[in-house]
Amino acid sequence: MGPPPPMLELFTVTLASLFAGFIDAIVGGGGLILIPALFSVFPTAPPPALLGTNKGAAIWGTAWSSVQFSRRVQLPWGALAPAAVAALAGGLAGAWAVTQVSPHGLRRALPFILLAVLLYTLARKDLGRTHAPQHVGVRQAALASGIGVVLGFYDGFFGPGTGSFFVFLFVRLLGFDFLHASASAKLLNSATNFASLVLFALKGHVWWHIALVMALANVLGSLLGTRLALKHGAGFVRGVFIVVVGALIVKTGYDAFLRS
Repeated sequence: MGPPPPMLELFTVTLASLFAGFIDAIVGGGGLILIPALFSVFPTAPPPALLGTNKGAAIWGTAWSSVQFSRRVQLPWGALAPAAVAALAGGLAGAWAVTQVSPHGLRRALPFILLAVLLYTLARKDLGRTHAPQHVGVRQAALASGIGVVLGFYDGFFGPGTGSFFVFLFVRLLGFDFLHASASAKLLNSATNFASLVLFALKGHVWWHIALVMALANVLGSLLGTRLALKHGAGFVRGVFIVVVGALIVKTGYDAFLRS
């Protein structure tokens, strides 16, 4: 369960959870804020407990955002429902795999993958500005499920930038604009978060007394972020996507090559 945190520490991680929910709701990448905050505030805590507590808080904001988007944005549920199941299965498989294989090589490759995503997005100035799905029916469901299982596995195995990768692939492979891609990503990311949370919880790696307080703040941040994304549309989401991916490149590059 973990010790009761001092009020200042609880306030700090709760505030971080609010900002994480805000960013996650728009384009993903909330872990960029919340995970470092947890590790900074609780430096002696076991990493699985902090990662599990992060999932225990973040899943609520992501799920809430998914519900809010679905009420305002028309989503292809025939494709997203099987994709969510595939993401859940991939997340469980990835979480198991990380207990068998070290993600060290992926950790070093990630900044370069993110850099390629950023450069491609910047070069294609029209990318994701217009919602023009390139596939329908079974083909759309198959592609969405493929994205779900691959990124679900990645989220369970390693994780940083999962939401942003979901958004990018829905834009690039399915022809969604950034708003519809972000809305779709929330549903699949909720599934991968749920898979990870189940495994962390079964192993006792969630500080529920902290996670529940953080969850309330995460939902509030998610509500604010979702409203902002819906109000300003695909161009705004694209801009936030570029900023978040740039920050992820810096953070993952530092972690992979400079942190001792």
